[in-house]
Amino acid sequence: MKALLSARLTKAEKFWILYDVGNSAFTLLISTIMPIYFNYLAESAGLNEVEYLAFWGYAASVSTLLVAFIGPVAGSFADGRDFKKPVFIAALAVGCIGCLALGLARQWLIFLVIFVIAKVGYSSSLVFYDSMLSDITTPDRMDNVSSQGYAWGYIGSCVPFILCLAVVLTTGITGLSMETAMMIAFMIVAAWWVLCTLPLLKIYRQRHFVPRQPGAVKATFARLGKTLAGLKNEKHILLFLVAFFFYIDGVYTIIEMATAYGSALGLDSTGLLLALLVTQIVAFPCSILFGRLTRKYKAAALITVCIVAYFGIAVFAMFMSTQAHFWFLAVCVGMFQGGVQALSRSWFAKIVPPEKSGEYFGLLDICGKGASFMGTAIVSAVSQVSGDINTGVGMIAILFIVGLVLFRIAVKATPENEQA
Repeated sequence: MKALLSARLTKAEKFWILYDVGNSAFTLLISTIMPIYFNYLAESAGLNEVEYLAFWGYAASVSTLLVAFIGPVAGSFADGRDFKKPVFIAALAVGCIGCLALGLARQWLIFLVIFVIAKVGYSSSLVFYDSMLSDITTPDRMDNVSSQGYAWGYIGSCVPFILCLAVVLTTGITGLSMETAMMIAFMIVAAWWVLCTLPLLKIYRQRHFVPRQPGAVKATFARLGKTLAGLKNEKHILLFLVAFFFYIDGVYTIIEMATAYGSALGLDSTGLLLALLVTQIVAFPCSILFGRLTRKYKAAALITVCIVAYFGIAVFAMFMSTQAHFWFLAVCVGMFQGGVQALSRSWFAKIVPPEKSGEYFGLLDICGKGASFMGTAIVSAVSQVSGDINTGVGMIAILFIVGLVLFRIAVKATPENEQA
């Protein structure tokens, strides 16, 4: 962790990165232990593996659709002077309290409802967090700082994850029930999340904002409507949003459903969790590497490489059947996951007005986390209709093809000075 505190980063940048370390613990829990625990609850209630995967995918879709509606309005509201921190805290509270409440759920449907609420809080907090990037650093440092955030988020989240893993996997030794072990795991993650956020809350100051106006709520909707109408004149922003909708949808679908997919194939749960831990470890240096590569190569070229790599990952996933296949897939995802997320975030921060960053990142969330309903819904629906999980997962490859084509068009439409 000493490298995180190096003089290369300002205090504001360090503490902003530290929030990535905190919230990533919840992300890792969602993509690893939580689907396995839901599988445990679902099997206890008599659900089969296809139903389990489908309901988990539908829950993820509902949560992201809710954020798609909440994000732009809340983001626009947060652009008002001194509004960003309070709404960020509110979203954080919903996510953390929801995380704790998950440990009390004992029935699969109740668990899914609480999961949706917790994920809405988590995803909403990221709208405000991402938009803080323009407040805590300068445009020429955004690629590196954004990459550092994802990198330290990946490696830092391994600390609570290993603690949770130790609690869950040693139930036979400790005598704890699975339910009690999971309750402790959720408590660990919530505590880690809050503690890593406190430094940012203490130091953050909103530098870019729109002036407060009478009737803040009405002004928020008016400003958002004006921005949406003006997107037709900002073709490079509109094209990027649509491209992002497709390719990041595929990325998040793979992240959210990897463990659920492996479990549905009947692969060993312990092996799946360890493989995904390797993903986090691989993602740490690779994310930093992509940030440094922007000194030599354009971010657009690096984002393109990541999208093409993910297309190959999706195709390979169609034929996955063994534990070794899953491990190979986990390493490949780790290599490109941080790069595509970090560089997309910093690219967008550089092409939008900084004083409206919350509003624009709310729109980005529709096309990112808010739009990932499409990938999860496609996997769930195709798996149910065809009765073949591999076919459902293979459909994700189409998202990367469409996203790649649209992204290259967006790059050509973006002014050179905004690509720097």
